[in-house]
Amino acid sequence: MVIALTGCRKDELMQQGGGAGSFVLDLPAWMPAPPVPADNPLTKASVALGKQLFFEPRLSRTGTLSCAGCHFTDRAFSDTVALSIGVAGQPGLRNSPTLANVAYHPALFRDGGVPTLELQVLAPIHDDLEMDHSIITAADDLREVEPYRSLSQQAYGRPLDPYVITRAIANYERTLISGWSRFDRYLYQGETTALTESEVRGWELFSGPVAGCTGCHGGFDLSDHSYRNVGQYSTYTDPGRARISLDPADEGKFKVPTLRNIALTAPYMHDGAMATLEDVVDHFASGGLSHPNKDPQMTPFTLSAQERGDLLAFLNALTDERSLDQVP
Repeated sequence: MVIALTGCRKDELMQQGGGAGSFVLDLPAWMPAPPVPADNPLTKASVALGKQLFFEPRLSRTGTLSCAGCHFTDRAFSDTVALSIGVAGQPGLRNSPTLANVAYHPALFRDGGVPTLELQVLAPIHDDLEMDHSIITAADDLREVEPYRSLSQQAYGRPLDPYVITRAIANYERTLISGWSRFDRYLYQGETTALTESEVRGWELFSGPVAGCTGCHGGFDLSDHSYRNVGQYSTYTDPGRARISLDPADEGKFKVPTLRNIALTAPYMHDGAMATLEDVVDHFASGGLSHPNKDPQMTPFTLSAQERGDLLAFLNALTDERSLDQVP
């Protein structure tokens, strides 16, 4: 059923933070405002500083790898390879997911091991398979460099340090909003012509009892942010959620990813083992491999050639029609 809401965008943009320097976050009319910590409001200075730092390779030990080196803007802030390559030339542990709508995630990383965006910033900087650096050293090296020197004072009233770096990058990541696809126009704005007939049929399959995808990929972010074992392997070398919980019942469970911009974020799965959307659809249609923790919703279903094409067409309609980046 099409949910018709008036307006293409909010007439008044949602504003976060306080004071004249508040950053005005542009949200679709139907999307709730993301939570923002009281001690780290969105301000023009903090998100500007965060963007500069996100693209700063000197946060890595060799000065060659920035956050953007694994989260490409034209790929919805995801990577292009199965496992990102760090400064030492070694692949990382898992596939780098999109950062779209991370402001809404109750926990970060594919195993949910980090509770806040601020803490998330620390992990790739210190991981010896990624940036392999010390945030303390990086702050010392950049403290007197412009625009870091000025923006740090404007944003947080203190010189650049680990506190500032983690909070500024987190605030920039909070501005990466996804909600501007043709599917959004169809579902939330009542534009019945925004999708093709094939894409509408694909949506009906996606949300209906045959494929049943909305059981996990529901809500405005097309993810319930839960942790599921989808039978990708009979034996997992990566324990998934169990790495954090130490519970054997969590082995092979990974956070359900958003399907927003899914056409841009190949390769897929926690380890990037599936190269195409076709591979992903075929895996879920198969019901997955046998595993004691496999989610009970993973049951096989049959698609005709047309239905498979319609489902893939729908997934391609989830791409934003504008950049996720709102920071000038």
